[in-house]
Amino acid sequence: MLNQDTIREATRLTRAGQLAEATALLQRVLRGPRDPDATSHATERLLLGREPLTIDAKGNDVEEADSAHLARARSAPPPGLRPLFDRAKDGSWLGMRGVKRTPATKSDILPESAKYIEGAFSNAAGSRAYKLFIPSGYEGQPLPLVVMLHGCTQSPDDFAAGTRMNFIAEEQTCFVVYPAQRSDANPSKCWNWFRTADQQRGGGEPSLIAGITRQVMRDYSVDSKRVYVAGLSAGGAAAAIMGETYNDLYAAVGIHSGLACGAATDMPSAFSAMRQGGGLRNLVSDNQPPLPAIIFHGDSDTTVHPNNGAQVLEQILGTTRTEKTVYRSQIPRGHGYTRTTHTDANNREILEHWNIHGAGHAWSGGNPAGSYTDPQGPDATREMLRFFLRHSLP
Repeated sequence: MLNQDTIREATRLTRAGQLAEATALLQRVLRGPRDPDATSHATERLLLGREPLTIDAKGNDVEEADSAHLARARSAPPPGLRPLFDRAKDGSWLGMRGVKRTPATKSDILPESAKYIEGAFSNAAGSRAYKLFIPSGYEGQPLPLVVMLHGCTQSPDDFAAGTRMNFIAEEQTCFVVYPAQRSDANPSKCWNWFRTADQQRGGGEPSLIAGITRQVMRDYSVDSKRVYVAGLSAGGAAAAIMGETYNDLYAAVGIHSGLACGAATDMPSAFSAMRQGGGLRNLVSDNQPPLPAIIFHGDSDTTVHPNNGAQVLEQILGTTRTEKTVYRSQIPRGHGYTRTTHTDANNREILEHWNIHGAGHAWSGGNPAGSYTDPQGPDATREMLRFFLRHSLP
């Protein structure tokens, strides 16, 4: 079992770039060096999302090696990591079952004639850069805005390429903004969803994400009643926090492979929540309706346990009574899925939960040009935007 001393030491080694030493430590305290999966998963949890990056066409995890390790490991695997690595055809040491992923190109990120610009926002909590997608149909009229929060190790460009949100937003004529987490805020560029200081309105990372949202709303003509927030993994957990702390700013939330707001309050509880689900708080008052939400989670996710998707749903619903309808379907030559909808007393569909059978920790229906994507799944991007545009603030 991992105790707090082990976690602290492994965290210190990881932040110092000593991944081999951190892995060797975890090997000793888990199931031993003969169980590479246990070590791999523990290392992934330690990095809070630095797991295999892409799902290939057969549904297998695809891991792209850290560039520093790749540079020093052309002829041999890093010391202490031999059980976790297989030699690739080009002689380099990539991840188990791994292939190299080529960087996304401009055509993977942006439709023709649309714009994609850089920006930055600062407040007392710090500063964050962002990328803003402006559809070609924008001529000054108020448009919906979608805030997209990337997962660990990702960037706005990577997330845009993998989700193809810009292309669907071009069809629907919406703005999309991609805040970028800083590596000095988290070594793996994860949003710090597990820290109490970053789970509150008016401070920490929620204030930065909300500040970026409002800055775009000031600089462009945005329909203030149709602003939405979505994310993947750590970004999905951050989106859940934004939906809870700024439900007067966002009309709906999309959470893919994420966790409920307050599921963890520190690193040890984050490991526990990712492994089996976190503690729940009732976030819905008797006189406040639930924030509309659409939730995606693969039932074979070994990085963020599928229990978390159900817990997000349970937390948002609280004591609200809904009529539940279950649909089951299959993507041709892809994953089957169960889609559960919840309709309130006003016959308004306020929640959708997509349980994707056989899917791992990856954006469903995504483009392999981006990381953490599974092209075999239902199109989470299209379904999210469809759900979002049905909802607006009162």
